[in-house]
Amino acid sequence: MNGNAVRFLRLGVSLSGLVVLGWVLTGQAARPATHDGPLATDWSHSHLIFSRPGSPERLARVSKDPRYWQQIQRREQALMMPASTVGDAAAPAPIKWRGKKLRRDWSQDLGGGGSVGAGNYPARFAASRTTASCTADFVVFSTGLLGSVNQANIVAFNNLYSGCGGNVPSVNWAYNTVGQVRTSPVISQDGSQVAFVQTNGGLGTLVLIKWAASTGTVSSPATPTVVLPSAYLGCTASCMTTIILRDRSSVATDDTTSSLFYDYGNDIGWVGGASGWLHKITGVFKGVPTEVHNAAFPVQVSTANPNTLSSPVYDGVSKKVFVGDFGGFLYSVDPTTAAITQSSELDFGTGIVEGPIVDSANGFVYVFSSSDGTVQCSGGTSACSKVYQLTVDFGAGDIGKKVQVGTSVASGSTPNPLYIGAFDNAYYTSGNATGNLYVCGNTGQNPALYQIPIAAGTPTSGTILVGLVSAAFSPACSPVADVLNPNVTGGATERLFVSVQNHGVATGCSDAGCILNFVDTPWQKSTTYQLHQQILDGNLNIEEATTAGTSGLAMPSFSPTPGAVKTDNGAHWVNQGPLSATPLSIWTATTSETIGNRIVDSNGNIEAVTSATGTTTGGSTPTWNTTVGATTADGTVTWINAGASLISTLPAAGGTSGIIIDNVLSGTLAGTSQVYFSTLSDQVCGTSGTGGCAVQASQPGLN
Repeated sequence: MNGNAVRFLRLGVSLSGLVVLGWVLTGQAARPATHDGPLATDWSHSHLIFSRPGSPERLARVSKDPRYWQQIQRREQALMMPASTVGDAAAPAPIKWRGKKLRRDWSQDLGGGGSVGAGNYPARFAASRTTASCTADFVVFSTGLLGSVNQANIVAFNNLYSGCGGNVPSVNWAYNTVGQVRTSPVISQDGSQVAFVQTNGGLGTLVLIKWAASTGTVSSPATPTVVLPSAYLGCTASCMTTIILRDRSSVATDDTTSSLFYDYGNDIGWVGGASGWLHKITGVFKGVPTEVHNAAFPVQVSTANPNTLSSPVYDGVSKKVFVGDFGGFLYSVDPTTAAITQSSELDFGTGIVEGPIVDSANGFVYVFSSSDGTVQCSGGTSACSKVYQLTVDFGAGDIGKKVQVGTSVASGSTPNPLYIGAFDNAYYTSGNATGNLYVCGNTGQNPALYQIPIAAGTPTSGTILVGLVSAAFSPACSPVADVLNPNVTGGATERLFVSVQNHGVATGCSDAGCILNFVDTPWQKSTTYQLHQQILDGNLNIEEATTAGTSGLAMPSFSPTPGAVKTDNGAHWVNQGPLSATPLSIWTATTSETIGNRIVDSNGNIEAVTSATGTTTGGSTPTWNTTVGATTADGTVTWINAGASLISTLPAAGGTSGIIIDNVLSGTLAGTSQVYFSTLSDQVCGTSGTGGCAVQASQPGLN
């Protein structure tokens, strides 16, 4: 067992101990978390998170929330080595990935103009946490189109994985519910029901469906039997019920911006929408679906300046609903009394277009602002993009802590939206909210991926990790996603996923919209690293292992210069240089080079200059040494092989929606570790047609 496996096993044991302790502290009989069972993943799992509780008291509070257990299940999945076969097919042998392009496993036409939408997400259901199923696992996409007899507005695919037989994927079901879904769907815990908000003619409606397999197609959808809410719990699939969203005066309201947040523990749904109305629906999946109309709800969070709401997030620890509006304010709402606390204005640009991230375990709320309304950036001519951190108990007019993530536009102009970022694994497992937050900022200029270090809950200044487009363009980004996969042949790898809507500069983007991913695996002490394994060092450079071995007890002082080598106890590293989406130049003859200059050689490896300043390349291409860490003589220049770049890309017309991470299973059915998203514009969708595409793509480095 290598050092990574030992480290993850130890973490798994510690998590299991915390799980047992949690059951004791909450008054239940001591028992570990269930090691198998269904697992739903939707937009809300990126918005309500649980960094590792730092005390038994915190653990006792968060362990009451089913989303906490779902997150533990995902992380236990990452810590486990599942069985070598899965229900439907035999497992393939593990493979090692060292390519440069994100492989698209499948792409399905959602219809002309079809898309989940910017800042929205598909939803995925897994019947088992530890094994993959061709028949029972499915992923749901809204199409963003008005449903009709020849156009579904909601569709689910199963037979998802490349190792499945027959048509990969297959349409599990597709429905026309006579509306347009411009928000994200959610799935019940057992997977039998789906809920979403649709709009039609300015009327917002919550739709609940009990689906039936093999029902309809994208171009010939079925229509579920419509029943009253009182009959919905006992109806036979496929059936549906609807609830019109109404204000305090029972006037119908619209919703094209706020997804349903489902409170698993109380069977309550929260949804916002037009004119600042926050709606509370009881009995969503397990009772009689009913919008609460009493002295408290629905509530208009701001009567003085009502604005459209983005998606709410309910935190069961603080027992508050957090929701932002397009006017730039964050609100906390008491779920019983509807008492409201309003922050200071945090966004002076597009407004808060996506729900906040709430770290329930440590009591933080993170808000992503396209413009702070100042003139503090670009030499005093532009506002700044900001990330705000408030506590769950923020007071009226609070602004919290703020971190700049690039330049916005002049105050009064409209920047790109700033969608949510993603925390790395270090933040989730630290026990005191220490790690990194990654966000795609620079909303007024060329977008860039930023790293925000957080130490014991305190964020520090953001630093550009990598630019995504050339400086002449300023398209918008997607939300950021992060996944750690310990089951990668060649060593545990953590990666970031993000897309740009146009002018992507990386190889494979073709100066258009594309999705990219980058290594952000941190250095770890006393860890056995394998040959070619890559980490992101403290200088935000990629280090590649040239010799397998166990790292030391303290991080070495990595050089900021590309090509520098470092001995780290038993592991040896070579500095590959900073992440860059811009392709490196190729070798040229009789060219003056300086230490740290980089090219990409004819074998696809990065070569860095290690010889003294003023050296010149030879008159013909050298025979490159293919061993990572080895040198090549070239005229008076000495190059060192720093390994292949593991940046990967995939074209995506108009960019992508929010990105859902699939499982990280190892030794199971081929093609089970994936990401899911939709394009924002039309393109050729494999062999299924031309339109907006629902896409499944492999996570690089995974089998």
